[in-house]
Amino acid sequence: MDTSENSTGSEKTAPDPARPARRGRRRWAMDTRPLRRPAYRRLWSSTIVTAVGSQLTAVAVPKQIYDITGSSAWVGAASLAGLVPLIVFALWGGAIADSMDRRKLLLITNSGIAVTSLLFWLQAVTGLESVAALMLLLAVQQAFWGLNSPARNASIARLVPGDELPAANALGSTVMQTGQVVGPLLAGALIPVIGLPELYLIDALTLCVTVWAVYRLPSLPPTAAMVTRRAGVKEIAAGFRYISGHAVLLLSFLADIVAMVLGMPRALFPQLAAQTYAPYGEGLALGLLFAAIPVGAVLGGLFSGTFSRARRHGWMVIGAVVAWGAAITGFGLSGNLWLAVLFLALAGVADMVSMVFRGAILLSAATDEMRGRMQGVFTVVVAGGPRLADVLHGTAGSAFGARPAVAGGGLLVVAVMLTLAFSVPALRRYRV
Repeated sequence: MDTSENSTGSEKTAPDPARPARRGRRRWAMDTRPLRRPAYRRLWSSTIVTAVGSQLTAVAVPKQIYDITGSSAWVGAASLAGLVPLIVFALWGGAIADSMDRRKLLLITNSGIAVTSLLFWLQAVTGLESVAALMLLLAVQQAFWGLNSPARNASIARLVPGDELPAANALGSTVMQTGQVVGPLLAGALIPVIGLPELYLIDALTLCVTVWAVYRLPSLPPTAAMVTRRAGVKEIAAGFRYISGHAVLLLSFLADIVAMVLGMPRALFPQLAAQTYAPYGEGLALGLLFAAIPVGAVLGGLFSGTFSRARRHGWMVIGAVVAWGAAITGFGLSGNLWLAVLFLALAGVADMVSMVFRGAILLSAATDEMRGRMQGVFTVVVAGGPRLADVLHGTAGSAFGARPAVAGGGLLVVAVMLTLAFSVPALRRYRV
């Protein structure tokens, strides 16, 4: 990959001179080389606070809807209200990210998310108690997020050199996964103390940190080929044609779809907690099941030095997805809660490895003028896959039982991923 585009303005991202081989702890601890790049460090540090802040809102919205309606059906409807604009605007946002300065787009969208969080706080503190208003604000917030995510992810390849992309992805993913663990716990602790409306306000304030960090980034203009193009349906379609013409990109998306759609069993956690693991305490079991995968992913990130320097990115994706499927199979066969949690944590580690190298492939195998659109599709796949899995696993769990459905899904992940890997060699052969 040509790394000349990795320097922008005054930010120098050429690889550092050779350093002595890492010794002892540094061989396996988190690879922090990208943090030596000032621009990437600003972008990454802003996520430390927003990863937690965004989870406060993610807890507050369904809690407020349930408090108003007393209905879980309305909570589910709100989730759908957020998914549709996320998908639409992520695809469009990818095209926009390829046709305008990505720094400017990040400033606009992060400001929009902050204003939306402020409006969430305003409706809560005034006691509006309108589900329609909440769903509208959620749709707007997810639309801004859909526009933001492709630009943010596509920018990383302009801020760090190619050999540090896995490490940069590991750093970002670890922070986000940590937020998914800490944020809900913090929300649960804060609601009785400061009240629900203030969770929205905290999120809005943390987003101000992100806006300031993005403001200090160098300019990230589009390539010459994209300056005169408009971000419309034609450019979105061109992105899909680009994927279909590059087998390694197509397989990287299919790998995530296989892992998430066939092997994400979260819809069955309540049934398993109430039936299989009820002797351990239903509430304890449910909490542990939901926390296990994010905790495993965080641990994988903390020890990312063990794998972030691997150059055979294709094999790393294949191995990680197969390991995910095997761990989910083990979870489905486990009648012991603690063994089940261990298998889910191992699945979380595998998911982190998969995320790191799929993200690196998308950034290194695509040209810069296509990276925004690739990240837009990536956002849709990441958001939509688990939701399709909820439907599939919920149906299979009702028909065959929870544990057979989980174990069967894990085995399918292993079988389908190995079939793809050996029938289409592009992913096996890919290396940075």
